[in-house]
Amino acid sequence: MADLELILKELRGFRQENKEQLEAIKEEILKANTRLDEAEGRIEKAEERIQNTEEVITEMLKLHVKLEDKLMDLESRSRRENVRIYGVPEGSEKESPIIGSFVEKLLREGLGLPEDEPDLQIERAHRSLGPRPPEDAPPRSIIVKFLSFKTKETLLRKAWQKVRKVLKENQVQFQTLFPARLRVRYKDGTKIYETIEEATKDLTDRGYTVKIIRPPDSLMEQVRRLTWRRAGGRRARESAFKAGSATSYKEKLRAFRRPSPTPSAK
Repeated sequence: MADLELILKELRGFRQENKEQLEAIKEEILKANTRLDEAEGRIEKAEERIQNTEEVITEMLKLHVKLEDKLMDLESRSRRENVRIYGVPEGSEKESPIIGSFVEKLLREGLGLPEDEPDLQIERAHRSLGPRPPEDAPPRSIIVKFLSFKTKETLLRKAWQKVRKVLKENQVQFQTLFPARLRVRYKDGTKIYETIEEATKDLTDRGYTVKIIRPPDSLMEQVRRLTWRRAGGRRARESAFKAGSATSYKEKLRAFRRPSPTPSAK
């Protein structure tokens, strides 16, 4: 009898101990669930804010593209009367009082303009911005702005006629394409490339060692690539989480169970 009472006492103590442990586990699980609910709520709000921010950024990028196109058009129109001259040695304009008169003299002599040619109407001229290069480096270009677009086009036409004459005298084949494109003559025929990306890819496929140039991604494409995608609503995530967590909790609680004692044969 004493042995049975001792066994019952130990069983009651073990039962009480298991009960306390289960209560502690339940309390920890409730705290964990509360923290998870709070974390899910914060994450959902953060996702909504990010989604709204991405939508606003996308609309702003669309507006940015429109404004950039307008700005490019205005800038191009403001440069319609400009010409950039390359290869003029540094310091050759020192003898002239102003660089505008030097450029006019340079154009008249280089293009063979007659003395009775009217004034070239040069509004202003200057070297390209930047420090003066060393003696062994190429000179800075000269930017010239004319008062008349017609005068600028006349000078360019005369300059191009002179270039064509020199090329023909040296038996150099050439052709001007509009808009600007690249024409390459191969043994199997002539190929015209519309973009530099197309040209570098085809040259690489033909076995030439060139660097492949890819167009850069726009900001809008980068935003779309990084946009978050929601996997489902909060209720769906909660139900899936609770179903999985309940199963895992039950499996963990089973580990605390002691195997039932096998009855001893008397």
